[in-house]
Amino acid sequence: MVHRFFPLTMFALICLTLTLAAPARAKDSITWMEAVVPPYLIQDGAFKEQGYGNVITRIVQAELVEYEHKRIVTNITRHFYQFKQGENVCSIGLFRTPEREAFMYFSIPSFLTLPAVIIIKKESLPRFGNKASVRLAEVLNDKNMMIGLSKDRSYGIDTDTILNKYRGASNILEIAGQELSLNLFKMLMKGRLDGIVGLPDEALYQAEQMGIRDQLITLTIEENQTGYDSWLSSVGCSKTPWGKEIIDKINVILSKQRATERYRAAYERWLDPNAIERYRRVYQDLFLQTTF
Repeated sequence: MVHRFFPLTMFALICLTLTLAAPARAKDSITWMEAVVPPYLIQDGAFKEQGYGNVITRIVQAELVEYEHKRIVTNITRHFYQFKQGENVCSIGLFRTPEREAFMYFSIPSFLTLPAVIIIKKESLPRFGNKASVRLAEVLNDKNMMIGLSKDRSYGIDTDTILNKYRGASNILEIAGQELSLNLFKMLMKGRLDGIVGLPDEALYQAEQMGIRDQLITLTIEENQTGYDSWLSSVGCSKTPWGKEIIDKINVILSKQRATERYRAAYERWLDPNAIERYRRVYQDLFLQTTF
C-alpha cells in the first residue's frame, strides 16, 4: 500500500511546490487622472475624498476588481498629454468635445451637472446690468471686463463655443496649475478679475470654504440654457484598444449604477437645496435615458 501511493503523493507535492513558486500574474492597471477642482474632486482637507467625482470613482473601481487602480493628481494640460500618448489612463468625468474625441474614447454620460455660470461679487452686479442672467458673448465683448478661466478646461460644448471665439483676448485670463478654482476665487476677491466662468457647485464650495458666500452670486449664461449638452460629462480613456475595452466595461457599470440613490446623491450633496428638485427631474427624464 505504501509503495503504491508514495509516487502519487510525491507528484502532488511537486505540483503544489511549483504552483506556489510560480509568480502571480500582475493585474493590468488603470491610472485615473485627477485635477484639484473641488467639490468634483477633493484630495485634502475636511472633505477629503468626499467630492462627487471621488464617490463615483470608487463606485466604478469597485466593479473593476480585475484591475489595479492608481491615480495621478496634476493639472489638466498634463492630463491630455498622457491621453495623447496613448497611456493606460482614464478620467471619471470629462465633457465630450470633437477635439478630445481625436485621442479619447468616451463612455455614456457619467455625470449630470448644472451648466457653467459666471461667478461675480455681489457689489459688481450693476456692471452686469443688475440681471440674473447674461449673454456670455456680450460680457466677453466688453474690454473693461476681466474674466478668468482655467486653461485647457472644457465648460460644456455650448459655453466652449463662445469662449473659443475669444480665447487669447486681452480681457480673458487663463490660468494653469493645481489649485485652479481656489486661485481664481482669490483673484476675484482681490479685484483682479470681474468674473469667473465655473460650475455652480464650485462657486458654492469655494464660497463656503473661504467664508465669502454672502459676497458672491452666480449669473446664468443664456447661451447654455437652450439644451442639456452642457449638463452631461463622461468617463474618458485613451483612444487605444485598451481604452476601448475599459470604456465598454464602464458602460455596463454605469448602466447599472446610475439609477441608484448613492450615485445620484454624490452630486446632490453639493447643490443648493433650491436646485435639487429641478436636478432630480432632469436626472430622471434625461440622464438615465441617455445611453450614447
